Amino acid sequence: MTDIVIIGAGTAGLTAGIYAARAGKSVKVLESTVYGGQIVNTPDIENYPGMAHVSGFEFAQKLYEQATGLGVEVVMTSAASIKDQGDTKVVVTTGNEEIPCKAVILATGAKNRHLGLEGEDKLVGRGISYCATCDGMFFRKKDVAVNGGGNTALGDALYLAGICNKVYLIHRRDQFRGAERDARKLEACDNVEFVLNSNVTRLNDENGKLSSIEVTDKNTKEVRTIPVSALFVAIGQTPDNGAFSDLVELDEKGYIRAGEDCKTSCEGIFAAGDCRTKSLRQLTTAAGDGAVAATEACTYIDRQ
Repeated sequence: MTDIVIIGAGTAGLTAGIYAARAGKSVKVLESTVYGGQIVNTPDIENYPGMAHVSGFEFAQKLYEQATGLGVEVVMTSAASIKDQGDTKVVVTTGNEEIPCKAVILATGAKNRHLGLEGEDKLVGRGISYCATCDGMFFRKKDVAVNGGGNTALGDALYLAGICNKVYLIHRRDQFRGAERDARKLEACDNVEFVLNSNVTRLNDENGKLSSIEVTDKNTKEVRTIPVSALFVAIGQTPDNGAFSDLVELDEKGYIRAGEDCKTSCEGIFAAGDCRTKSLRQLTTAAGDGAVAATEACTYIDRQ
């Protein structure tokens, strides 16, 4: 019987493992792809407290080594479902292995929606970004573009307008879905240009870095080439929580309903990091969630 099974070996999951192991609990972390999560692909992290500059790979490696050094077992497999047997939960893997435990922490993260364009994946960290607050400073005083029309896109454009030379805000519709007040603020910015009714249809690179984007007007079919050093894609995220929807309550977007205590609607199951309902998804908040979820899970087990 394992005390705690954590599903997901990103920042939230591994932090939860560290806290649970230090509390004397046996821990298994299940990961289907690579430990560290999406941050592994980031060449330079400069907004994590205490680490002015660290690569995503190095950050993930140190987190992994710290967790496993404390006795956390990382198993490369994915969870297919969870059986609720009261005080015992049984995590069923895609290989039909059953792992009984006393508590579960869901740290499955959320994936940024991609444009699906040729060359997009190879340009991640080389001009393509899905987080303006994470990577915007790397393109200070340069020309950049934001793709999207919701609150995240508008917020990204406002942030970038304060540090970049020029910001192109590209949206497939003629009106933004985000807050009207933010749209008005952007209209008042001299260095922001709206490119509406348009889609990004091609990515161009030079020496392995993004050099320009091609944008196609939906109505006229006119193609425009815009030289930029970066494209910030803000068209939403996709959580991967469907396998657990029979046990924990999800919101309309598929995120696990869990507050700052990381407790879900099912006793003994906790949610940490980007997979849960929250307003800010960053490394720092993922680490905070991991600490909280592990502490709450340990308290839950100790009270059994």
